[in-house]
Parts: sequence; structure tokens; C-alpha cells
Amino acid sequence: MENMDATVIATSLAAIAEDIGTDPISLKLALTAYLVALAIFIPVSSWMADRFGARNVFRVAMIVFMVGSVACAVSGSLLAFVVARFLQGMGGAMMTPVARLVLVRATPRHQLVNAMAWLTIPGLIGPIMGPPFGGFLTTFLSWHWIFLINVPIGIVGVLLVGRYMPDTQRNAPRRIDMGGFVLAGTAFALFAFGTSVISLPALPPVIGVIATVVGIGIGAIYVRHALRTDYPLLDVRLFRFPYFRSAIVAGSAFRLGQGATPFLFPLMLQLIFGMTPFESGMVTFAGAVGAIIAKFFADWIFKELGFKLSLIISTAISALGIVVMGLYTPETPVPLIISILVFTGFWNSTFWTGSSVFVFADIDDKDAGQANVISQVSSQLTMAMGIAVGGGVLEATQVFRGDGTLLLSDFHAAFFVVGAICAISTVMFMRLPKNAGHELTKAPHPH
Repeated sequence: MENMDATVIATSLAAIAEDIGTDPISLKLALTAYLVALAIFIPVSSWMADRFGARNVFRVAMIVFMVGSVACAVSGSLLAFVVARFLQGMGGAMMTPVARLVLVRATPRHQLVNAMAWLTIPGLIGPIMGPPFGGFLTTFLSWHWIFLINVPIGIVGVLLVGRYMPDTQRNAPRRIDMGGFVLAGTAFALFAFGTSVISLPALPPVIGVIATVVGIGIGAIYVRHALRTDYPLLDVRLFRFPYFRSAIVAGSAFRLGQGATPFLFPLMLQLIFGMTPFESGMVTFAGAVGAIIAKFFADWIFKELGFKLSLIISTAISALGIVVMGLYTPETPVPLIISILVFTGFWNSTFWTGSSVFVFADIDDKDAGQANVISQVSSQLTMAMGIAVGGGVLEATQVFRGDGTLLLSDFHAAFFVVGAICAISTVMFMRLPKNAGHELTKAPHPH
């Protein structure tokens, strides 16, 4: 529900803008509002789960998300729509991190790969199914349905959570770091807002640059604060653990490259190849097929090859898949494009599964909540940056050429740049020790 919603809106911007009397570019602020809400509230999700119980927080988050969805559907102005999206983001910020935390606390370490493989499937299907599904609803019904459909899904979700979700053991809640919350929330919000404005020019790009720079500056102040505080909101001291550090830093390079493709690829298929939104959605959907197949092999791959080799192979093939997108032309056979998408989708999914487990490779159970939150925040921010980089390359090539039209060569340049960034993660994972993460695939010996 959450991941589809984040991508489905992109296909329907024109229809929504026309209905509420604004232009599609201004409406991009609604995408930014959602990201900003995630960036502000993900850091407190772990504390909330410990304070009020993961099951309670998860249920309330779904209800908040549903209320935000209804508010989006009934919005009659740009301001109302942006506020409604922010409310949705508040609910979304608590859903995925809390679900992951429950999973990590309730699953033995050696079974985490399998558990995470299940968890990442909806995360991968959402962004791929979103565009064709949103295009279908907007074309044949009305844009309101892309939000209203969340209500029945959400009600079923709340009922299932009440019946099946374990109320896992809580850690004693630490005192909340209010100073850290204000600093981190402001830094992440400015950074997410800034990078989004640079890539989606709803406002002059200079505003985006200023917001991004100020956000980074406040982030540096937060790091100083966190190192001097006993119980910081986000404990940056966890970066002393080498596997955790590799998972976040190398994973960020990967996500930065991957984050740009759901934005660039459908745009190229529609603007250059002449496909309708529905047709381009049916092509990009192929990635989800590969992702689902990978679910059944992920556990075996990591047990047989080990974490180091699995992460190297999956990032290298995924990066190569992005570079290959920079070679497509309108004459490229669609079955060939789909075959490559299925293959790269398989390895892409394998990476997401493995990296989301590798985050916990050298982390104690008591720090699992902190590791989870830092991982989620870095994921959201780097995906937003990916879109900014992809959009930035498109704009830079246009400016360099001196005309305002988008050409196939502009997209090719963007794919080469983000593919190269994605490949940095491969080089970083090559530096891991051979047996990195072996305790995540071996069952503990009975005493």
C-alpha cells in the first residue's frame, strides 16, 4: 500500500493538477511533502515502538495513512493536497521501520535472509506495479481512486495486525532525545526537500541548493550532538562496526543509482519511445517478475556463495543493467528489454534482501532498533538523491547543448552516470573479509 502510493501519484499528476486548478510542476511539491514527512518521523519510530508497543504503533500508523489517503482524495487545492500527503508520510514513516524491527526481533539471526526476502517483495512490487495500476485507475475511473483504494486495504491490514502480529518484547524506552529530534528532523527535511526541488523544479533550483546545503550543515551539528549525548535519537557511534558501516555506505551508493531508474526509465519510454503511461508500466513491471523469482533463491544464494560474493555479484549485475538502459533505442526489441529487466530484477532483489540483513551482521540485539532506523533513513534520503542526480544530468545535458528539448542522448548520459555511481557499491563490497556475515547464514550450535 505504502510503496505503491509513493509511485502511483507520479502517473496521475497531470490529471490531479487539472482537477484542483494548479499546474503539474507545482504539484511535485506533494511528492516532496511525503518524503519530508518520512525523513522527520522515521528516526522516532524505534523509540515509539519501545514506548507504546510495536503492534500498537503499526496499527495506528496504518490508520493515519488511511486518513491521509482520504484527505488526498477530497483535496480541492494545492495546499490541502500537500498537507494531506504530509499526513500520509507520517503514517508511512512508522509502517515499514516498525515492521522490520518486529521481524528482526522475532527472527533467529540465521533465518533473517529468508524473512527479509519475504518482506522486500511488496517493497519491490509496489514501485513497479504503481505506474500501470495508477495509469489504469486514472484513465478508466478517476484519480481519486488511487487514494481511496487504500481504505479497504488498510482496514484489512489493521484487522490482520490485530490477529497475527506478535507484540514483541520491548526494550526499556530511553528518554527521547528532543534536541536530536529537532536537529535530525530539520536536517533530513531540508535535505529531502532540497534534493527534490533541484530535480523536480517546482521552485527555482537555487532554493533546492540552499536547502540541501543548510540541511547538510545542520546534519553535521547533529553528529556533534549525538557523539556527546548518552542516548541520541540516531546513534552514529554504530558506524564503528565495520559490517554495519559497509552496509550503509556501500548500500547508499547502490540506492543512489537505483533510485534514479524508476524516474528515468518510464520517462524515456514515454517521451522518446512514444509509449503510453500504461504501456511503459507494463514494460517496467518485468523487473517485479525477476524480484519475485529471487525470493525463492535468496536464502540458498547467501548460504552457498556467502555474503561478500553475493553482494558483489548482485551490485555488479544491477549496475550493468542500468548502464545497458543507456544503450536502448526505440528500435531495441521490447522482448529483449523485458528479458534484461527480469534478469537484473532478480539480482536487484537479491541485493535488497541481503543488504537489509547485513545491516545487523555485527550489531547487538539491543542496538537493532537504532541500526534499523539509520538504515531506513539513509535508504529514503539516498533514493531521493538518486532522483535528483538523474534529473540533474538530464537538465545539465540540455543546458550544455543550449536548447530545451529532451533527446535520447540525454537519457543515455543519465543512465551512464547513475550506473557508474551504483558500481561504486561493488568496489566497496570487494573490500569485505571473505567470511563477512557468515553468522547470518549458519544455524547456532545447540549447547
